[in-house]
Amino acid sequence: MPKLISFTSISLDGYFTDPSGDMSWAHSQDPEWNAFVAGNASGNGRLVFGRVTYQMMAAFWPTPAAAQAMPQVAAGMNAMPKIVFSRTMTRADWQNTEVKKGGPAEEMSRLKRDGGPDMAILGSGSIVAQLAEAELIDEIQIVTVPLVLGRGRSLFAGASRHLPLTLTSSRRFQNGNVFNCYGPKR
Repeated sequence: MPKLISFTSISLDGYFTDPSGDMSWAHSQDPEWNAFVAGNASGNGRLVFGRVTYQMMAAFWPTPAAAQAMPQVAAGMNAMPKIVFSRTMTRADWQNTEVKKGGPAEEMSRLKRDGGPDMAILGSGSIVAQLAEAELIDEIQIVTVPLVLGRGRSLFAGASRHLPLTLTSSRRFQNGNVFNCYGPKR
């Protein structure tokens, strides 16, 4: 059964977007961090998005600016198969993207049963909250960025119950980012 991983950056005060939905504050240009990100983007899994995050990513990664700024990451992001959950999109223009209209929990249960490569949810807070509550996420990877936003959107906003997790690994970067991996406490 494929593993489902959530990867998200959050501010010190727990937000994954600022009040306008922007996530650019989470990107730093640092050799150690860039090597880590490039390693993550070189996998052979599938990427999973909600519509809003998908549209943000699709507006950047296929561009010449992305290829110039982060060539390895851009190549990986563009080549990997992608799934976007959306009730409103009729088609997706970013290469290798499949639009799923059904409920995220039902669709993800089916995808996991059907097998295939591991999957990684990038950002997509409402999808993460729904799939975490349905106990479908196998690992939650959170990068804490040393920045206070003051306001924004919480990653698990809308969760209707406690979701106990266990810290499985941690790594500190020279730029101040801290990468923590959590698994569900079952």
